[in-house]
Amino acid sequence: MIRSLLIRGMIAGFVAGLLGFGFAKLVAEPFVARAIAFEETHAHAHDHEHHEGAAHSHDHDSDEELVSRDTQAGLGLFTGVAVFGTALGGIFSLVFAFAYGRLGALHARGTSALLAMLGFLSVVVVPFLKYPPNPPAVGNAATIGPRTALFFGMLTVSIVAAVIAVALQRRLRARRGEWNATMIAGAFYVASMLLAQYATPPVDEVPADFSASLLWNFRVAAIGIQVIIWTTLGLVFGALAARELEPPALRKMANV
Repeated sequence: MIRSLLIRGMIAGFVAGLLGFGFAKLVAEPFVARAIAFEETHAHAHDHEHHEGAAHSHDHDSDEELVSRDTQAGLGLFTGVAVFGTALGGIFSLVFAFAYGRLGALHARGTSALLAMLGFLSVVVVPFLKYPPNPPAVGNAATIGPRTALFFGMLTVSIVAAVIAVALQRRLRARRGEWNATMIAGAFYVASMLLAQYATPPVDEVPADFSASLLWNFRVAAIGIQVIIWTTLGLVFGALAARELEPPALRKMANV
């Protein structure tokens, strides 16, 4: 069963990646292009101030030839999103295999939808609130290591806190009831993440003259890609898992 669910998860993740790529190409890429144009304008202005424009331009052109912008925005973007979606789908299927039957009376579709919602909140939304993604023109290359470490640290804390919250809800359910147990577990998760976000240092490297609307639109597009991927994954995998795990009569009851 695990192998079958894993294959279905990877298929669902690939479909989610395709839809995510379409959204990224149509909606997010124009903001990335504008951010790169902003970065290039500032780079040329900085070179002009130091009377080194010609040499820098030559080096910049050489760097662009290594991986062209068209390749990054086309095949590179497609490969990255598709691989991410497929890998995410595989991991999602393994989590589903563990959770199925342990989350109350939920059927396969409900379990998949609930896991997708919890995953989106803990993996995307909570780390996003502290360390939102920035377009290419934002950030100091010298600090990329610490910034990456802080983001993945917040991501790890969020996932661990979510797992503990789910376990706490299951443990309290018999004594406190479904509603009270859920409220207590939710309060634990929120309190844990508020503490984590307060304890970790902020990262603010946005240039003062960078367009606020461009930054906002880029971040909205970035979260939009994740919404599409996680929603598609939860719905498609739920349908595929139901066909594998549940007889037709039970699937009809779940759809009512």
